[in-house]
Amino acid sequence: MAQILDGKAVAASVKVEVASGVRALRRSPGLATVLVGDDPASHVYVKGKRRDAEEVGMVSIHNELPAYVGQDRLLELIGQLNTDDQVDGILVQLPLPSGLDAQAVVEAIDPAKDADGLHPANLGRLILDLPGLRPCTPAGVMRILDHYEIPLRGAQVVVLGRSFLVGRPLALLLGARGIDATVTTAHSRTRALSEITKAADVLIAAIGSPRLITADMVRTGAVVIDVGINRLGDELVGDVDFGPVSEVASSITPVPGGVGPMTRAMLLVNTLHAARLRGRLS
Repeated sequence: MAQILDGKAVAASVKVEVASGVRALRRSPGLATVLVGDDPASHVYVKGKRRDAEEVGMVSIHNELPAYVGQDRLLELIGQLNTDDQVDGILVQLPLPSGLDAQAVVEAIDPAKDADGLHPANLGRLILDLPGLRPCTPAGVMRILDHYEIPLRGAQVVVLGRSFLVGRPLALLLGARGIDATVTTAHSRTRALSEITKAADVLIAAIGSPRLITADMVRTGAVVIDVGINRLGDELVGDVDFGPVSEVASSITPVPGGVGPMTRAMLLVNTLHAARLRGRLS
């Protein structure tokens, strides 16, 4: 049976580190959340992120707008948060209601306050291997691998998924100098997919297809990271068929309780880093 890579436990250790960092600042960093519309899942997610921020000593600055808000009003709010000295990090909860341009909203955020790490300027710094705010989910995956001392130098890593939210930035982080994994990016149109996944020392599934990865697609002893979160009826499942794959893999993340808590934890890391860059160290 595979070792469980417990994202909740790793996230808890990250929050302890962030809380220590917050106490070293002259005043508490501010994390501004922007929630548009009435989507129940988005409300739950934002509530959790606000609670996390308060638990580590940050100030939660919450903003709610109705689903019918216009693009101009939303961009006006982003502009106000950009210039507010109490705000160190800005998070706009995605997805936005139909009729709003999410990419334009992300690009309107000051890159220095981009708590999600998704602004083109920050993604560009990632490509150039320069310091910056990193996308939260990929950074969370890297922290899990580091915490459990999964060897990556020279390892064959397959990232299944090519989104700008997860797959592409994660592949860059894995291949960066000092990490030095050999990374293959696959996706839903990859030919002979199982041949590629079975060659992986570390297999990361981030494609958004429930239980796509079955036991016969995983090499014996591989490390499996499941980024997917899919709802099947009342059940949340990942992109990996957890039960059978856990009999083959050496280590595996569960869903829920794996990568998800790490995404929230790395949001705090980015906000603390943004505050430090803005000169709030004592």
